[in-house]
Amino acid sequence: MKEIYIVIGGAGKVGSFLAERLADRGHAVTVIEKKEKTCRALATSLDAIIIHGDACDSYYQEEAQMNRAHIFTAVTGDDDDNMVACQLASSSFGVPRLIARVNNPKNEEIFRLIGIDAVSSTSIIAELIESKSSVGEVITLHMMHKGRLAMVEIDVPETGSPACGKAVRELGLPRDCVLVSIEREGEVLVPKGGDLILPGDAVVAVTSLDKENDFRQALLGEAPPRALEGDIR
Repeated sequence: MKEIYIVIGGAGKVGSFLAERLADRGHAVTVIEKKEKTCRALATSLDAIIIHGDACDSYYQEEAQMNRAHIFTAVTGDDDDNMVACQLASSSFGVPRLIARVNNPKNEEIFRLIGIDAVSSTSIIAELIESKSSVGEVITLHMMHKGRLAMVEIDVPETGSPACGKAVRELGLPRDCVLVSIEREGEVLVPKGGDLILPGDAVVAVTSLDKENDFRQALLGEAPPRALEGDIR
């Protein structure tokens, strides 16, 4: 998995969970947290950079080297703070991916209208970050039906894929996984049962979240990763 640089705004239960999970997976993580006591505790237990400050303040975002961040996720318990921090990361530092914890579901649409992925489930935030960061693995494009379904994409490698040369009907995909398209040499195909999977194909499917690992294994031959922990709220 390619290492990405992730900055997390807020280190409560949600932020601490995300930071620990992502750091354990080998990603570079920086956490910005207002409470000094929380920062001290994290500094002794977490393989990450911990900054005592306000993620809504450009000074602390600059200290976190936000200009090189691939993803910024704001996960405090205040929706207004999360929105402000995400907007600052985008407008001042050009962070390409913004993910925010939304505490009030009524605010989800507002976040999405201004280009912020709004998620209320902590486990789905972690999945969203990791799946988007995985090169050659499952890339989550959209979360649908409150996280129960995802539209995902896999880039089929040039070598080592058990799916190469097989027809779609021979892939053994789970019932809750439907292929939507295959992009090949600049052309987009609507797959039929007899169509073959070829090296370099970008395969898009709609699948339930609990079947993403099966989809990965069918096209990449990888063992499913450890399941996500339960939600923390």
